[in-house]
Amino acid sequence: MAAEAHFEANRVVASSSFSASPAATTLSVFFHVIMENDSLEGGNVPDSQLEDQIAVMNDAYADAGITWVLADTQRITNADWFNNVGPDGSEQTEMKGQLRTGGAADLNVYTVGFTSGSSAGLLGYSTFPSDYEGNPENDGVVILFSSVPGGAAAPFNLGQTLTHESGHWVGLYHTFEGGCSGSGDMVDDTPAESDPAFGCPTGRDTCSSAGVDPIHNFMDYTDDACMNEFTAGQVARLQDQMATYRGVSF
Repeated sequence: MAAEAHFEANRVVASSSFSASPAATTLSVFFHVIMENDSLEGGNVPDSQLEDQIAVMNDAYADAGITWVLADTQRITNADWFNNVGPDGSEQTEMKGQLRTGGAADLNVYTVGFTSGSSAGLLGYSTFPSDYEGNPENDGVVILFSSVPGGAAAPFNLGQTLTHESGHWVGLYHTFEGGCSGSGDMVDDTPAESDPAFGCPTGRDTCSSAGVDPIHNFMDYTDDACMNEFTAGQVARLQDQMATYRGVSF
């Protein structure tokens, strides 16, 4: 609520001229491949998969006015980070403090294993645009290394984990935020949803408000193959979030 109040009070409107094919702004992506060892199973994601990941991102954000460009890739062997990094631990503070590159409009992506502790089994997590000013070193997205296209994390191995997490990084909430009541995800054209959807449950409808659950939306929890859209309302919000907090023009 505090973040939304701040956003409304300081909002920079970037989306007033929204169209189905907005002019694209280019954003840099810095990959930090954290490895337990130099094997594929140990987290050594090959360049080909990272390039495929950028292609998936560009397809997903084609109507959102964002083109992603792979600016740099670095590989770091650190078993502690690979296994134990999580949103609240000292490993994350150390990792990001040493590795984060660029400014507010540069997406830093850390690929890890999520094998131990409270983060075991995670697919990913992200900061929000409004978090940047207070803690710029923490900014970025952390994902499971095997969720990139061609990875081993089926059915989450088509690259949509990064699409989803970067959705948070550009300012979007989950489609099921707030359940069936309240202001939800702050976007009018994503139907209310009581809780996250898994798999691809066509026709699922968990709230009495208009519209079936947005199971094909990148900001739900469905399988990668089920996800294929951001709505016009989400695009308007993410563009305003990026203009307000990351200084990005559309």
